[in-house]
Amino acid sequence: MADKIRYKTKIAIIGAGQAGLSAAYHLKKQGLSIGPDFIVLDSAPSAGGAWQFRWPSLTLSTVNRIHDLPGMSFEETLDTGNKTVQASKAVPHYYELYEQKFGIRVYRPLKVESVYLHKERFYIDSSERLFSALGIINATGTWENPYIPEYPGANLFIGEQLHTRDFKTADYFKNKHVIVVGAGISAIQLLDQISKVTTTTWVTRRPPEFREGPFDDVAGHKAVAMVEERVRNGLPPLSVVSVTGLPLSPEIIDMKNRGVLERFPMFSEITRNGVKWDDGREEKADVILWNTGFRGALQHLEPVLPREESGGIMMAGRFATMVAKEPRVHLPGYGPSASTIGANRAGPAAARELMATLGLAGNREL
Repeated sequence: MADKIRYKTKIAIIGAGQAGLSAAYHLKKQGLSIGPDFIVLDSAPSAGGAWQFRWPSLTLSTVNRIHDLPGMSFEETLDTGNKTVQASKAVPHYYELYEQKFGIRVYRPLKVESVYLHKERFYIDSSERLFSALGIINATGTWENPYIPEYPGANLFIGEQLHTRDFKTADYFKNKHVIVVGAGISAIQLLDQISKVTTTTWVTRRPPEFREGPFDDVAGHKAVAMVEERVRNGLPPLSVVSVTGLPLSPEIIDMKNRGVLERFPMFSEITRNGVKWDDGREEKADVILWNTGFRGALQHLEPVLPREESGGIMMAGRFATMVAKEPRVHLPGYGPSASTIGANRAGPAAARELMATLGLAGNREL
């Protein structure tokens, strides 16, 4: 490590997505300067967080909602109100303009490999540089840690096993039978697209719940609160999406009419040529597409994260971003803030509370 360039600061923000940029904005608003007071690190090649990696068919009309970053609305960065614009282009463009407007310099691409504590400072190790800070706002979200559950026989399957994050276009699946696993919004969107070009089987662990009416702020805050209660008790978080239900949209009604939403319970094992249920029924498949969510991308923080027996992390603070047993570390993007609405609340809370913990004076209360 001796040959690495070392950089010393007070707060390190890891991740430049919604929560990371929000935290950076509020640190600047409190009078902290990029460089001596705080730095922002991001593993992606360009601005946009995980949005830049989403599939091309995900447009502004098919996402739940793009929540504004503080101080600059998303709408003002769009040339038109065209809802067919790809989210993977529109949102990164918004983030890029946001970084420019508020002078948020981001070190990228720079992947943090590990973090360790030595003499009251956190050392943040990457392949190229070694940083040190008094406190950390970790906003790496979940995109880098896709979750696929273990099932007997998975290593025997001769077809493909893919995850949501591997999806690009439905045309890739033509002439293949696809088993779509999952009951979240992404699973439904991909099932809709793939079922229009080939045959599919839909499998979920629990019966899906459909809800009528729009997913408004009230519903969003209620969903976030349910996840927040778990992490305050040190339990592993549930996905925010898992407690919101599926909107009964025109697309879903069309899928019902096409017979696509015939749902099967989870299979018990994976075979060489497909999957098998407890009752002996088998289904051949060319692809198993796991839409089973993501887990917090926290591997680099394991040396400094106090885990509970449940495997979770006990969280505290106004919006549950503070690690209760290590208040110098905040995790916006973990648990209740693993959504854009949660990230918006998490950014200023993490900035304010970490500054208080470190004894850093600000301009005014956030």
